[in-house]
Amino acid sequence: GEEMLQTGGFKVITTLDWSIQQKAEEIVGRYVKANEKKFNASNAALVATDPRNGHILAMVGSRDYFDKEIDGNFNVATARRQPGSAFKPFVYALAFNKGMTPSTPVYDVPTQFNSSCSFDNKPSNPSVDCYNPQNYEGGYKGLMSIRTALAESRNIPAVRTLHIVGVDESIKLAESMGVQNLKNAAQYGLSLALGGGEVSVLDMTSAYGVFANGGEKANTTPVLKIESNDSITIEEYSTSTKQVLPKQT
Repeated sequence: GEEMLQTGGFKVITTLDWSIQQKAEEIVGRYVKANEKKFNASNAALVATDPRNGHILAMVGSRDYFDKEIDGNFNVATARRQPGSAFKPFVYALAFNKGMTPSTPVYDVPTQFNSSCSFDNKPSNPSVDCYNPQNYEGGYKGLMSIRTALAESRNIPAVRTLHIVGVDESIKLAESMGVQNLKNAAQYGLSLALGGGEVSVLDMTSAYGVFANGGEKANTTPVLKIESNDSITIEEYSTSTKQVLPKQT
């Protein structure tokens, strides 16, 4: 309970690395000023973890906890936001699991993904939702490899790949890697490839750690050990990992 936590004299040993935490706060403070001018984005969050054991080395929930104008006393690192193109690697990871390779060709060309719509995005009836996503700069580059499509973050190849491998399976893979709360596949549809589902920075950092750790997932934790005021261990974290992606992927 809260009272015992405040008065019990517990000794809590966290995973935070003070030097990394200080650097993280400095980075958030520096870049949010630039983002505020460019994109009217007044707040930011940052998470750093050790992929080998899931230790949270730094967590910045907002640029200024005491600034109520930006909802500063709110942890944006655990809030759900759209990740944009950061979701694409999960789609391609599933494609690799299914036998595609970095050299597999994909098309970056104008595409209408709803067969009930015309190529110029006109629906056959008002209840139909058309979907012809665009690339960031609006252009197209034609045939390319998956390696190039991911490296250049091309939108059309990512959606085409998701259309092949499936929305449901992509969500299941992302969840196995640590991305929570992506439950309603029908809600996202093919926009999932471009970050249409809302996730947290903490979950995304944890999931990206799987790529860094040879396909092994370690559960994230901020606490290593809790001791009572007479030095009795109440709780202690033990690292456990699970292989959720093939190493080749």
